[in-house]
Order: sequence, then C-alpha cells, then structure tokens
Amino acid sequence: MRVTTIDDIPHEDLGEATPIAGWTGGSVSRSRQTIIPAGESENYNCSVVNFTNGSTTGWHTHNCDQILVVTSGSGIVATEDEEIEINVGDVVHIKAGEKHWHGAKAGTTMGHITITAVGSKATWL
Repeated sequence: MRVTTIDDIPHEDLGEATPIAGWTGGSVSRSRQTIIPAGESENYNCSVVNFTNGSTTGWHTHNCDQILVVTSGSGIVATEDEEIEINVGDVVHIKAGEKHWHGAKAGTTMGHITITAVGSKATWL
C-alpha cells in the first residue's frame, strides 16, 4: 500500500494545449501529476491533469472507459452532442470509443484525476 498527497506529486509539463472555442487569452497549457507510476498497477493508469485557463485536451477517444474526478476549479466535458459544466467533486464516466474533450473554462483553471486501463490508447482527432 502507498499513500500520497496530490500536492507532493511533481508536475510534468505537457506543453501547449488546445484552447477552448473563442479563447483569446494567449497560450494555454497542461501538466500531469502521475499518481500510479507505470508498472505499479496491473489494471489502472491514474494521474492528475491540470489545465490553465481556457485549456482543453482537444478532441480524442480512448479504447477503454475513462473516469474523471474533478479536484480543482471548474471546466467542461463535451461530446459531439453536448457540453456539460463540471466542478469539484463531479465524477465523469466516458465510454470507450466516445469522441470527447475536457478542460478548463475561460475564467478558471481545472484539475481532474483521470483513470484508464493499463495498455489503453488515446487517439487524438
């Protein structure tokens, strides 16, 4: 067993991110804090993804289900059919193969824990 605190997990810069539609506030970026390092679990990938104001993942799919748990700020999760505001404490279940994006709203940062299956792949569209 291992217990950690999110604040103690180092940030890995993921570089430039996709801006939310209509964003005019300059560059946007994301960082990752790995909760379960590669090889530590036979079943799960788990990390915190942190979004600057107006930063999103851009459109993508996963070949497994994805769980998101919002830990800070507020944002949006979107499919081709809807956009839903998400806030601290919200839990999102995205089905395998569902085209989606998620990220911070224009006026706030957002952080969420993401959980996927080991060996799963994301396809960026």
